[in-house]
Amino acid sequence: MASKSWPTLMLLLITCPESTHCNGPTVDPPEDLVILDPGHFGHLQIRWCPPASLVNMTECSKRYQLEYFDTYRNSWDAIRMSRTEHSAQFDLMKDVRVRVYTLLSGPCTNGTMIKSTSYTELVQKPSSTGVVGTAVQDFVCVYHNRQYLECNWGANPKMPANSQQNLYFWHKGLEQADECPQYLISGGTRSGCNFTKKSLPEFTDINFCVNGSSPEGPLQTTFISLEIQNHVKPETTEKVHLQSGPGKQLQLHWESPVGSIPEQCLEWEVEHKQEGPDGKTASQLISTRQRNLTLPSNHDDQKNCFKVRSKLHKYCADNSFWSKWSRPTCHPEKKEVAPEPRWDMVPIYVYVALAIIAILVLLLCVGAMKISRQGKKPNSLLTTLCQKFNAHSGGGLRRQENVHLHRSQTHHLC
Repeated sequence: MASKSWPTLMLLLITCPESTHCNGPTVDPPEDLVILDPGHFGHLQIRWCPPASLVNMTECSKRYQLEYFDTYRNSWDAIRMSRTEHSAQFDLMKDVRVRVYTLLSGPCTNGTMIKSTSYTELVQKPSSTGVVGTAVQDFVCVYHNRQYLECNWGANPKMPANSQQNLYFWHKGLEQADECPQYLISGGTRSGCNFTKKSLPEFTDINFCVNGSSPEGPLQTTFISLEIQNHVKPETTEKVHLQSGPGKQLQLHWESPVGSIPEQCLEWEVEHKQEGPDGKTASQLISTRQRNLTLPSNHDDQKNCFKVRSKLHKYCADNSFWSKWSRPTCHPEKKEVAPEPRWDMVPIYVYVALAIIAILVLLLCVGAMKISRQGKKPNSLLTTLCQKFNAHSGGGLRRQENVHLHRSQTHHLC
């Protein structure tokens, strides 16, 4: 007999819901479930009312289990509470799915918690307003060295000409949404927003809305929610030092970039390039949490070059951007070679120098002739120099002097 009743008992336990009594009291699900949008770009308020059957019940406590689908993590979240309202973050470009159960416990249930077998559910579809195919593309925000945020987006190829995009943002520190403090312009249209003059909080959801207008109608709206500490891009590492150590080793060390990022939050990537005497190169990437490396250098005729970049470690942020690479540091250092003179330019230099000298000599000779006309004896060295210059110039000076003498004689005759 006992062996026959055991399968029956097991079937009873399986078919009986976990949080209810079979053939016992039951409870109805909540009523009047609504989703309210206060204009915070995805931070919605969920409200409901107790079931009408429990309005006059006082000997038992009423609680609720709220479940909503998190489209960011693609999973359901659940929370139990005695309140009849809750706020949560949703992606307004996807379905908003919410359901709520009633939980009842106390003397009316013999001290056992009962959960309603059914639930009240609400599904809210995303808005379909705006010209189709006009939503912005590739929206990316970068928190530069934890100093200022900059967001950029690309225009949709289907966006009509003369369109104007607008960016608005909201977080829990704001009573209402605010507009971009400084737009970035590219090709005559807005392509981003700079928050240098606007302080934004870390470790809290910041919701963005990018909409706009066009001659064909309103543009499709894009909603984005993020926490800025997960979008940090460190500054470039400026100081990288490389020296040869004992035993043919290369010792590389560098300094953290200046800023407010804690050193223990940074991880590093080092690019090592080796160039042999035949010009062939080999490269490798090395990841490290330290700010130094020691590597063997087995060949004296090899050239070793290093570059360093950094990003936030996963223990400090969910995501991060790599910084720009540092300038390459090499061993042995590249020697500066003075440029060889261009011999084809030498004749030009010589001609210019000779022309300058000829002009100076000509000026001196003209001065000597003026002195001789005034009855003064010019310097013998100057006279000799002028005679030689006159001889080399083909008598040009003598002809010029004869002209001056002729003019002088004519003047005396008059």
